[in-house]
Amino acid sequence: VARHGGLTGAAGVTGLSPATIGRRILQLEEKVGLALFVRSQVGYTLTAEGQALFDELRDMEAAVRRGENWRQVSAGLVTVRIAVGTWIGWLLMENFRALCTERDPFRIEFAVGERRAQLSHRENHIGIRAFEPEEPNLAARYLGETAYAAYRQKNGLQAERWIAVAETEAISNYLRWPHQNHPNQVVVTVDRPRSMLDLARAGAGMAVLPCFIGDLDPMLERAGGEIAELRHKQWLVTHNDDRSRREIRTLSDRMARLLKSHADVFAGKRPSRTG
Repeated sequence: VARHGGLTGAAGVTGLSPATIGRRILQLEEKVGLALFVRSQVGYTLTAEGQALFDELRDMEAAVRRGENWRQVSAGLVTVRIAVGTWIGWLLMENFRALCTERDPFRIEFAVGERRAQLSHRENHIGIRAFEPEEPNLAARYLGETAYAAYRQKNGLQAERWIAVAETEAISNYLRWPHQNHPNQVVVTVDRPRSMLDLARAGAGMAVLPCFIGDLDPMLERAGGEIAELRHKQWLVTHNDDRSRREIRTLSDRMARLLKSHADVFAGKRPSRTG
């Protein structure tokens, strides 16, 4: 719940229902005699006591994972955990062979979501962030800029109909943009960004997407120019103590090479199409 900001996000990664998770949080609070979360319409926020407990549990989790890493190394197979957003995750999976082959002595575990990649306590080994990390124990590698625009079905309806992620799930600037700029024209909302692409392709309306998604999709066209205020920089982030590990260095180098090879389309330069 703390990592994903609420019951819905936690349900998506645990397989439990939001009601079950909410009930267990209440049971935990009753057992420890402390309020761990502040509830609001936009989600769950840790109280000071909840943050202190969360930090302790993350330290414990990191210790367990170090032990698990030792066991895996001894067994000859290491897991590298990558935390990425929806669209970077899509690009990495579309190009998975550029990241990992059958000869590599490691396996990959993806954590895909819109919230900030957590690496300070080694919840993950590699992350992609939209801003340079402030944590002193993290190392960052600059990848370039990401541009955004509105997209609709090619040769589709021209009406002002917008597709958006529900406001309670709109935690990124580009997800909030339709609600802030066209609140009365939002005709359908979804609970995950990936569904906006499917609806835009189906002609349901316009969706704000990263240019490296919209411009590469032959079923879509831009509905106007770049939305300049949404442009941001992008970094590949690792933990200082992990970045020299061979499997993490290998995978982060491959990720950086792949993402930099798409730098132009990330920055909103439309690819030329011939034929």
